[in-house]
Amino acid sequence: MSDKHKFTKGQIEAQISDAVSKFEKEYMGRGPRDIKTTIIKNHILIIIDGFLSQSEQKLAENGQGIKLIKDMRTALFETAGNNLKELVRDIIDMDVISMHSDVSTKTGEKVIVISLKNEYSETK
Repeated sequence: MSDKHKFTKGQIEAQISDAVSKFEKEYMGRGPRDIKTTIIKNHILIIIDGFLSQSEQKLAENGQGIKLIKDMRTALFETAGNNLKELVRDIIDMDVISMHSDVSTKTGEKVIVISLKNEYSETK
C-alpha cells in the first residue's frame, strides 16, 4: 500500500480541493470563495464557487462580456491544465485520462470533471 492510500477518501478530496484552490490563485489570478471535491468511481467532480473577480462580474452583465469571460477562462485553463492534471495525479496516485471545465457567469460557479484511468478505491 503506497503512502498516498493511508489517507481516507475524504482526506484525498480535501487535498485535491486545496491543490485546485492554489492552482486557481496561481494560474487563474484569483482563488475561489468555496470549493468542494467529490470522487465518484473513476471521476473527480470539483465545484468551485465565487471564482469571478468584481470586474468579471461587471462584464458578465451583457452577452459580449459573458463570451469574453468564458473564452478567457477557457484559454487560461487549457494553457495551464497539464499542471492541474499533474497536481491531481500526484495526490491521488492514479492516471488522469481527461479533464473538462465549464463556468457559469450567472452563478459564479465553475465545474471541473476529471476522468481517471481506473476506479478510485480506498483499499487500492
